[in-house]
Amino acid sequence: MNMQDSSNANALSLDRDAIWAQIRDEATEAVRGEPLLGSLIHAGLLHHHSLEAALAYRFSLKLASGEMSEQILRELADHAYAASPELAEAARADLMAVYDRDPATHRLIQPILFFKGYQALQAYRMGHWLWQQDRRDMAYFVQMRCSECFGVDIHPAAKIGTGVMIDHAHSIVIGETATVGNDVSMLHSVTLGGTGKEDGDRHPKIGDGVMIGAGAKVLGNIRIGHHSRIAAGSVVLHDVPCCKTVAGVPARVIGDAGCPEPSHSMNQLLGIEEYF
Repeated sequence: MNMQDSSNANALSLDRDAIWAQIRDEATEAVRGEPLLGSLIHAGLLHHHSLEAALAYRFSLKLASGEMSEQILRELADHAYAASPELAEAARADLMAVYDRDPATHRLIQPILFFKGYQALQAYRMGHWLWQQDRRDMAYFVQMRCSECFGVDIHPAAKIGTGVMIDHAHSIVIGETATVGNDVSMLHSVTLGGTGKEDGDRHPKIGDGVMIGAGAKVLGNIRIGHHSRIAAGSVVLHDVPCCKTVAGVPARVIGDAGCPEPSHSMNQLLGIEEYF
């Protein structure tokens, strides 16, 4: 985004009604620009009175199958958003994270309508809410459908903070006891997994503001410090200190993170001095 876009993002993050108002304005403009998408955009956005309602519709439309109707899933999602306002707040924070960090995102409607990373993350949040309500089998159903529809497999017991961006989101795997902090960014083919058949607490703990590059595998009950950076293709098997960059197989610390907020800067280039 340009500087003006960044200023708009900062202002929008403070006002939930402004976010929904901008979404509706963008949707109206999109229909004028591409009338063939009018039905999709009206059904997905303009027919709804709130972002929560639009997200509930999207969740039900995407995850419905011959085994579970769209109506049942819509009622489930509507109830969840009404009962737990933090779901909508997380959805807004995630939306602004994508808008702020992804240079391919120029409008708020894009993640809601077109980006499977954002949609899969909101589906995970619904599954996690079900898990917390002790509706474990329904949570597993949501996990299964999310994996089938989006190629994103997040256990509903995993704990993920807000302001998270999963870019491209192909082949994401996050295990049962994993935790992910706030303001984390990760790219496609990331695994937060275990190291074998061990039971109990066996998955990584990702701190706030971490950036995880494409194809990185973070394995075992290890801690990734706040504002650290994991290079693409790395295999991380040990704790990572705060504000450091790790790279390699197995990964090792190769320097500082390079900036205070790696997950926001999304800088994935390693300095030449770090290679030699």
